[in-house]
Amino acid sequence: MNVPLLGPLSLTGFHHAWFFLFGLVIALLVGYYVVIQVARRRRVLRFANMELLEAVAPKRSARWPHLPAVLLVLSLLFFTIAMAGPTHDVRIPRNRALVMLVIDVSQSMRATDVEPNRMAAAQDAAKQFADELTPGINLGLIAYAGTASVLAAPTTNRALVKDAIDKLQFADRTATGEGISTALQAIATAGVVIGGGDQPPPARIVLFSDGKETVPSNPDSPKGAYTAARSAKDQGVPISTISFGTPYGYVEINDARQPVPVDDETMSKVAELSGGSHYNASSLSELRDIYATLQQQIGYETIPADASAAWLKLGTFTLALAAMTGFLINRRIPE
Repeated sequence: MNVPLLGPLSLTGFHHAWFFLFGLVIALLVGYYVVIQVARRRRVLRFANMELLEAVAPKRSARWPHLPAVLLVLSLLFFTIAMAGPTHDVRIPRNRALVMLVIDVSQSMRATDVEPNRMAAAQDAAKQFADELTPGINLGLIAYAGTASVLAAPTTNRALVKDAIDKLQFADRTATGEGISTALQAIATAGVVIGGGDQPPPARIVLFSDGKETVPSNPDSPKGAYTAARSAKDQGVPISTISFGTPYGYVEINDARQPVPVDDETMSKVAELSGGSHYNASSLSELRDIYATLQQQIGYETIPADASAAWLKLGTFTLALAAMTGFLINRRIPE
């Protein structure tokens, strides 16, 4: 919750939760106040002439005299929350992070089930992703078919990456596992160069493909996609997979129509094994939406920020209100 002039009033987490033990003191004060009020009422009823008291005493609500005490207790609660160090989530741009964009350039990317064809749509969306990604993130590009090649090492120079995307060319076969392994090698190399921390920079692979792995035929083989995904998991590099196309895609090979349906199963399994997430798109607009989602996930991180100032302000305001109502209602500071 965010209140104007106060700031975020958050209860999502606490740095010093043990300060809530002060609540026991507040509970004792409330109990003491109740006992005092009961004892005072008994003394009045014991010695007062009730007929005379009702005749001369002004009639007023029995609740209002307790308002200052209630406000005082609330202010103490607010101060206790402030001392406990409440936090609220803040999204900040990531820096010192690595993202490898791994794009399938096999012949199936010629299919025109996505206009103008799968490759052209992939290039368009990938360049938009490069433009919108947080500037401090190092972005690299790998193209893979039967083999994998690093077309752009991780860099913050977006023009260099976009130029490499424009130069993607078709090739035979699909070696998804090699594409992932090449990305992991590029991330390890760039991590050493970047440095700047006790831990390796956070990294992510964005794997884009439309078809099933053909080299090797078994994704669980040493160079297969599933084996590479497990390696990514071990290295703490999640893979966000995007399967692109429709079940009705085809390409013309030697004047024959060759079906190239999109393969969601392999890509979904790769994401699962690596600890990442899987997406599928059958149009350029859907692909752009996916890249926009990834940009938000990859480009920003959520950290806990201090939210005690708002509770201190609220406690101070409530304490001042308790003092003011004490003078106005009871003509004294609340007991």
